[in-house]
Amino acid sequence: MNTPARATKVLIVDDEPFALKLLSRQLNQLGFEEVFSCQRAQEALAMLEDGGESIDLVCSDLQMPEMDGVEFVRLLARARYEGNLMLVSGENPQLLKSAERLASAQGLRVLGSLTKPLTQEQLRECLSGVPQSAGKPAEHSGAFDFAPEDLKAAISNGEIVNYYQPKVATATGAIVGAEALVRWRHPRLGLIAPACFIGVAEEHRFIDELTHGLLKAALACAQEWKKLFSPHFKIAINCSMDSLKTLQFPEAVARIAEDAGAELSDLVVEVTETRLTGDRVASLDVLTRLRLKGASVSMDEFGTRQSSLSQLRDVPFDELKIDRSFVQGALRDASQRAIVEASVTLANRLGIRTVATGVENVEDWTFVRTTRCEVAQGFFIARPMPADDLPRWAADWRTRLPDLLAEASI
Repeated sequence: MNTPARATKVLIVDDEPFALKLLSRQLNQLGFEEVFSCQRAQEALAMLEDGGESIDLVCSDLQMPEMDGVEFVRLLARARYEGNLMLVSGENPQLLKSAERLASAQGLRVLGSLTKPLTQEQLRECLSGVPQSAGKPAEHSGAFDFAPEDLKAAISNGEIVNYYQPKVATATGAIVGAEALVRWRHPRLGLIAPACFIGVAEEHRFIDELTHGLLKAALACAQEWKKLFSPHFKIAINCSMDSLKTLQFPEAVARIAEDAGAELSDLVVEVTETRLTGDRVASLDVLTRLRLKGASVSMDEFGTRQSSLSQLRDVPFDELKIDRSFVQGALRDASQRAIVEASVTLANRLGIRTVATGVENVEDWTFVRTTRCEVAQGFFIARPMPADDLPRWAADWRTRLPDLLAEASI
């Protein structure tokens, strides 16, 4: 039985009474009816502690007496606030962006930051992903204590599945690939995110069984989508570090591809830098041999770790995924824009294709096209979806495409 939707509740924290009234009115005009306000950060924290689970969005100033916005955000993270956060301040944009990144680094879900005085259009764009009513979340990503035998049974019962997020060429909008993202379709809890159960599979040493099944399904889908979209369609999959330090992994992948009637050139293995900090020699061995067999190797979350450049030098990457933290809002942020442009230039010099992740709106889409980044991925294009939904999405995407290309002409 579905939980009935309720009105989305918003809490504004600002020491200026006029700013509180103005933002409340602007939110009301956008359809948000349940808007609460606090002039002191301490009052807001007390309110969240009393019924924090019912507040879906917090809008906070930075410059406040007694407790400033940075302190408030820190305590908000410590209280494990799970709603959305938007920062609104009269401080300079660079300082505001630093506070936004700090909030994200502490695990908060940050929609963005806006400089006072903000317009209705700026507010509407920042809140475009927040519904005016809220119900039960579609996907669980909180902490669960799953028993290994339950996860093992879920693998056997086919409850562990891939969702697919499409990738498109920025120049033409053509569908060129998809990333396979694992989910658990739990019969009681609904859709469970991988962070909740991958650790269990790794700890109890059946991550290979899980990975092999998902890889087989992904490659089978890729064969169908190559016929529908492009003979060069590639399917990307994230691999556990436990797999990347297993020296027999390339042979296992080759057998799975052969059984699926696929070429290894259809596959992209995505790796984050943190996964390469364990047994570096073994992972370099495995990734090099995967490249030798024809698979692509992609560096995910590029630029978010100190060792990015040395990894680019040492590991045989042929794809670089520019992290969403640089892509989102880059058109309005000179620092982010410079980082993305430099990353694309560097990749081009190294002969590595580029993928911009986190393309959330038409502004991001326009920006990545102007940088000549080759491929784009993000909610503006499509959210992760079951395999059966992808052809239907593709038809809708092709309908939207002429307008999108015209709006973001390069």
